[in-house]
Amino acid sequence: MIKRLLIANRGEIARRIIRACRELGVETVAVYSDADAKSPHVAEADQAVHIGAAAARFSYLNIEAIIEAAHAGHADAVHPGYGFLSERAPFVRACESAGLIFVGPPASALEKMGSKTGARALMAGAKVPVVPGETPDDQSDEALKAAAERVGFPVLIKPAAGGGGIGMKAVRDAASFGEALAAARREANAAFGNDTLYVERLIEQPRHVEIQVFADSHGNTVHVFERECSAQRRHQKVVEESPCAALSPAVRQRMGVAAVAAARAVGYVNAGTCEFLLEGSGDSANFYFLEMNTRLQVEHPVTECVTGIDLVHVQLRVASGEPLPFTQGGLSQRGHAIECRIYAEDPSQGFIPQAGPILLYSEPQGPGIRVDSGVKSGTDVSVHYDPLLAKLIVHAPTREAARRRAITALGEYAILGIRTNIPFLLQILDHPQFVKAAIDTGFLDRESAALAAAIPTTIPTAVLAAVEAHRSGASARAAEAMDDQAIDPFTTLRGWRG
Repeated sequence: MIKRLLIANRGEIARRIIRACRELGVETVAVYSDADAKSPHVAEADQAVHIGAAAARFSYLNIEAIIEAAHAGHADAVHPGYGFLSERAPFVRACESAGLIFVGPPASALEKMGSKTGARALMAGAKVPVVPGETPDDQSDEALKAAAERVGFPVLIKPAAGGGGIGMKAVRDAASFGEALAAARREANAAFGNDTLYVERLIEQPRHVEIQVFADSHGNTVHVFERECSAQRRHQKVVEESPCAALSPAVRQRMGVAAVAAARAVGYVNAGTCEFLLEGSGDSANFYFLEMNTRLQVEHPVTECVTGIDLVHVQLRVASGEPLPFTQGGLSQRGHAIECRIYAEDPSQGFIPQAGPILLYSEPQGPGIRVDSGVKSGTDVSVHYDPLLAKLIVHAPTREAARRRAITALGEYAILGIRTNIPFLLQILDHPQFVKAAIDTGFLDRESAALAAAIPTTIPTAVLAAVEAHRSGASARAAEAMDDQAIDPFTTLRGWRG
């Protein structure tokens, strides 16, 4: 078993991994930038190593600094978390060269899935459904337009090396293709240094459904069911849940089989996620491979809630050479889980990220409520990193019970000092389309302006209660301090000398 693990990440995922390590008796080494010196994950690890300046390129993206930190902390393994270096094959190879176990897939799997077009070809060869499309060797405007006409409008132009929706352009007719193509090239080249493009049929109003997969080094590969991730704004997921209300048992089975085939096709090991677009619902629904995220996902807690599996525990055991502790037949889903991402952003001002000190932080508690957070009262939210503060996860016997539990918990969540998207999340959970589980990937892009405008301007009850509790506590502490001082012999006894 791994003895000492360096966590090459920060915030809530670093704390999540630290918690799992404590439960397994694995020591932890945190890394931190100048901006994170006082962050909770630094205090909670067994050891912490400074790796550089606040900007990520000087710290969390600095491979050399992280390898040096692993040696300084006497770690024998590295967990990348998600984001930063988690899907960088050079980082995996650097860990291997340094004699460190990488808690994740082999570099070869990352490289195979790093190219969107290469991954499409690989999946097609493995009989995994892909969106109809073409990647012409001839990348001229004329060749790409001809490919789009063969695929059939409307189409989606996509960068081969991209991600996160950057450079993607929906085109509904041949007349507007040229302008969209030029913009896609420009954005892809600026973001990825590679302007290779391909075209796919545009799937109208799809759902975004992903399948958690797990593989060990003994030849075992399973899927751990699905997560619905359709509530996303500009390709950024906001609310996730499991199971997906639109999946019939037959389609769930087919999608799970496809995800396992995808993982085997790339020689995958450890935890990963196959993302699919779902078209339609019921047994007649179609699904298409979108991409594979070769790491742990932000939304992994909903899978943990409905399966009872600690995915980080399994990651560490598999990385240590152990076989998977379960078989496909031994896995099942129970109840329903919903995750809400808590961001430091202002929905009323176009979701502008927020920065500054958190004056008061109070999490909801109760049965079926879990919070994975990276902050506490006094934490200074930096401009240098993603504005994700925490994740609220709820679990209940039914989807409706989970939705109501999430609304109640969000209403009890108090964060003072900076604005957050909690009021926006409450609007989402109460929207008629979300209540009916009738959403698609365009839901929030269509509705976000109206949802943000509907946010109440009054101060939430939870915030007022938290302020009063904080004030009362401060008064009580002050009174106690005065009482202590009144009986302190060093202040009450005169003429005393030591």
